[in-house]
Amino acid sequence: MAKREFSRREFLRLSAIVTAGAVVTACAPGKTPEPTPVPTEAPTPTPAPAAPAEAAPPTKYNEAPMLAELVKKGELPPVDERLPEEPGVFPLAEGQVIGKYGGTMRRGFKGVSDRWGPTKMQDHGLVWFEADLSKMWARIAKSWDVNEDATEWTFYLRKGMKWSDGHPFDSDSFKYWYEYVFKNETLTPTPPSLWSTGSPKVPMEMEFPDKYTVKFKFAHPNPMFVQKIGRSAPYEPGHYMKQFHIDLTDDKAALEAKVKEAGFETWDQYYTDRNWWYMNPEKPSVGPWVSKNPLSEELFIMERNPYFFAVDPEGNQLPYLDKITHRLFQTPDVFNLWIVNGEIDFQARHVSLGDYTLLKENEENGDYKVYRGIWANHVALQPNHTTKNMRLREFFQNRDVRIALSVAVNREEINDLVYNGLATPRQYSPLEESPQYYPKLSNAYIQYDPDMANQLLDKAGYTERDSEGFRLWKDGSGETLSFVIEGTAEPGSPDEDAVQMVIKYFADVGIKATYKPVERSLYEEHWAANEIEAAWWGGDRTVVPLLAPWIFLGTMIDRPWACAWGLWKNNPDDPNGEKPPEGHWIWKIWDLWDQISVELDPDKRNELFKQILDIWAEELPMIGYLGELPQLVIVKNGFRNYLEGYPVDDTTGDEHLLNTELYFWEEPEKHVS
Repeated sequence: MAKREFSRREFLRLSAIVTAGAVVTACAPGKTPEPTPVPTEAPTPTPAPAAPAEAAPPTKYNEAPMLAELVKKGELPPVDERLPEEPGVFPLAEGQVIGKYGGTMRRGFKGVSDRWGPTKMQDHGLVWFEADLSKMWARIAKSWDVNEDATEWTFYLRKGMKWSDGHPFDSDSFKYWYEYVFKNETLTPTPPSLWSTGSPKVPMEMEFPDKYTVKFKFAHPNPMFVQKIGRSAPYEPGHYMKQFHIDLTDDKAALEAKVKEAGFETWDQYYTDRNWWYMNPEKPSVGPWVSKNPLSEELFIMERNPYFFAVDPEGNQLPYLDKITHRLFQTPDVFNLWIVNGEIDFQARHVSLGDYTLLKENEENGDYKVYRGIWANHVALQPNHTTKNMRLREFFQNRDVRIALSVAVNREEINDLVYNGLATPRQYSPLEESPQYYPKLSNAYIQYDPDMANQLLDKAGYTERDSEGFRLWKDGSGETLSFVIEGTAEPGSPDEDAVQMVIKYFADVGIKATYKPVERSLYEEHWAANEIEAAWWGGDRTVVPLLAPWIFLGTMIDRPWACAWGLWKNNPDDPNGEKPPEGHWIWKIWDLWDQISVELDPDKRNELFKQILDIWAEELPMIGYLGELPQLVIVKNGFRNYLEGYPVDDTTGDEHLLNTELYFWEEPEKHVS
């Protein structure tokens, strides 16, 4: 299990990618994108292995037996009528291995606040990443093009595509979202950065030349737009959602009554609730599976979408799997028990590296294999530079203090004792395999040097100590300097062990800190209100960081090193936001990002991003301790089309970089539940 050999294994193909812009060469400004890496029209299909002979009259495409039975009963139109005229044709992960229909995939989740487990399985949108990250391919969109200065992106839709209720999915779905959601100041009080450019933000404009063409127009060049929208949905089923919109409903009084009955104060809160597909099974979807019950229940069930728009290379309508379930667990021990008992079929989320030995020893018993991916996350501390505790704010804003909190910690010891020596001591920074890898930042102040830490803390003015040896605030109050580190790492987990070791190292140099574990929804409430002193949340988005730079910018607030500043940057009207002091180095970071965002030359974008990384190496906005860990993935024996060694990062959908719609069981009849 040599870490360096493993971590390079599947990323060797990235060695030819020298810039983030090159990651999506198909959509460089001024070029027509290369075609989808599979045929745009499905070839004459061969029969799907599990399709029953009596399912339906001869058709151009094949479908799952459960749908063929509904067609036979007259409860569903034939598959040819449900698919677009030119379905998406998804590339297979295992060469030309055609899957089998049927079966259920079983997974675990921790409640509504853990919604990302189900959503990342099927939130891939207009385009998606090729498996080797070399470019994007057209997914929901049939194709796209871009003008020379990257201010106008045009997407061409699939004629005949439908929502899960059979209603047409065309430019009207985008127009509804644009006119009644994006442009509605109640639902969208400030334009999200994804759909705006410039500083201050200038919202994009959209045009709809015909039923199957959608244009995104920006006031400034937006050369990385197509890379950024892989998991975004600028469309909604307006034919369904309009009943919850105060401007569109035929009976406002009835809507207001429903708002109160559902326990909400305003119509927009109710609208947002009804718009979450995982909480509202009635909402139409374009995903491969639709929800059958709310995520708030103990067993969340997703069942195949009969109108899903894609097929495999032989014309078999996807997905292969009939159903996916997410079962609620409260503690890691329960989840691990399910794994070793063979009750989890495919999952990386919540699978802890600290349980590697347990999981490996029980592979045969649980009838699974432990695959290893490349984890983009880091073990890291976010000191909140904008905490409401003004004495602590002064402490964290002192560069010498932040460097001291870095060199005070023995990274090698934490690595050996907690992570079995599999991690690499490093600051939060792009992975070594990333096109943006920057050793200057990765290696900044990672040495273990408690003497240096003590000297820096003394230099910062925190020289007096209490009877236990902890440093005092330097205001003469005689009170002990202390702060709370908040996070979701649970007692007994490796992350909790790591933070407790960090706290011990802090104590060795006279800094008193405590760790407070909280449930994720409460953690989200705290950062949204800037009620966090320091956070233990790690840091990911390090595979292709130019596509998700928000931690580096301080605007991803759940990593709250610049909590109030980031809230202000995202929305100047946020009551918990705060404009940074004039001349602060965060303004330089933001200015550099503004330049990167409009730069058409990928080499120049990389050089500008290095300047941001230089600031990070100098200032250590947050303190990284370890990174480049392997990510464990549980894969049940007989579960096909998932390959080992791929990156596990939020930007690329965690363990769903490959097309989940193509996963299948060798013997689906044995996996029905």
